[in-house]
Amino acid sequence: MRHSLTLKRAVLAIVLFGVSFGYVEAAVVVYLRELSQPLAKRLNPGRPPENLFPILPPAALKESPPLWKTLKIEIGREAATMVMLAAVALSVGQSGTEFLASFVMAFGVWDIAFYGFLKVFIGWPASLLTWDLLFLLPVPWAGPVLAPVIVSVSMIAAGFLVLRRAGGDRPAHLNRLHWLVVLLGGALIVLSFTWNFRTLLAGGVPQHFNWTLFALGEALGMGAFLHAFVAQGS
Repeated sequence: MRHSLTLKRAVLAIVLFGVSFGYVEAAVVVYLRELSQPLAKRLNPGRPPENLFPILPPAALKESPPLWKTLKIEIGREAATMVMLAAVALSVGQSGTEFLASFVMAFGVWDIAFYGFLKVFIGWPASLLTWDLLFLLPVPWAGPVLAPVIVSVSMIAAGFLVLRRAGGDRPAHLNRLHWLVVLLGGALIVLSFTWNFRTLLAGGVPQHFNWTLFALGEALGMGAFLHAFVAQGS
């Protein structure tokens, strides 16, 4: 960023977009939940009532063309979400580094706002340990709400620190080793979220989250980032 005013405008734009987008996403989930609950109870009567997202058995989906169509639309919506976050980052960032920092920051704000508005709208999640179906591509992702919130806080902090230094005398820069460790950490976090995908595809609800794998990924990713950031600032 060229100066403090530009940084403030960029951060304000990212936060406003993330919070507004979080509201829209939460509203969509509320609508989908209300529309799908009767069918979900009939096809999957053993589903715990606190689960926000009914996980329907694949056999039930295959027998209903409208449900398959809805699932495809939902997958498309998730892909469009990433495009929208990338678009606002592209409009704010003035370089590749700033674009990436803006994207992860927008993602983090959106994700936390999403959970916050759901809590206001319908009182969900009951706690930070409530399970959530996070993503559908390329396989279902799931985990306690606390896990994606931790990731989102890390993304907001990292993105803000990079934007704050951008355009200054010592802009944030990660070398190849740093990037390798960050990507490895990210891969471990994704693996922890997809650890139970077979259970999800079978129409079940996972009971155990691999916190060890998640914590290792978070430590590697943030550790490498902070090492690069602090080393260049000294």
